[in-house]
Amino acid sequence: MISFLEGTIEVRQPTHVVLNVGGVGYEALIPLSSFDRLPREGERCRLLIHDLPREDEHLLFGFATEGERSLFRRLLAVSGVGPKTALSALSGLSPRELKLAITQGDIKRLSSITGIGKKTAERMVVELRDKITAGEALEAAAGAVAPGPGDVRRRDAVLALISLGYKQAEAVKMVTAAVPEAAEELTVEEIIRRALSG
Repeated sequence: MISFLEGTIEVRQPTHVVLNVGGVGYEALIPLSSFDRLPREGERCRLLIHDLPREDEHLLFGFATEGERSLFRRLLAVSGVGPKTALSALSGLSPRELKLAITQGDIKRLSSITGIGKKTAERMVVELRDKITAGEALEAAAGAVAPGPGDVRRRDAVLALISLGYKQAEAVKMVTAAVPEAAEELTVEEIIRRALSG
């Protein structure tokens, strides 16, 4: 089983890449999230690989990060989701957005991805929601907090509320209501107190 490939990029396309590894060209299908991170043609590159041998073909799927490969493998575990659909999911949304949509049960967002209908989106939520760790969910939620004045303290306050059990959307709403953008400088603790008392 191939775990990774390291070589020179011969072909670099949004859907696939060909790596020259010791004179052998390996073609790997890639998501858009990985394509954006790849160096130019002619440069060296290391791709993490998900190896999928079949009776009629041998497919290689390449990823720039372990997070992308791990999420791809989790998507494959969902009934009705094949490798092409999993790749489409990682191309339609960033890994962070995908995790956020799954943890929030955002069927509409998931079914907006090409190749994923409402029923598949529902299965993704049901089967993957518990497989996304609390740390991954917090990281996804943190990235969704819009930056602005005092954004770091507001983001930290939102994360603290999420860790207390509030839903991400509710936590953002509480912090926004407690701290208008033009508000004076407040510490994270003061923002949390205001949000909880408001």
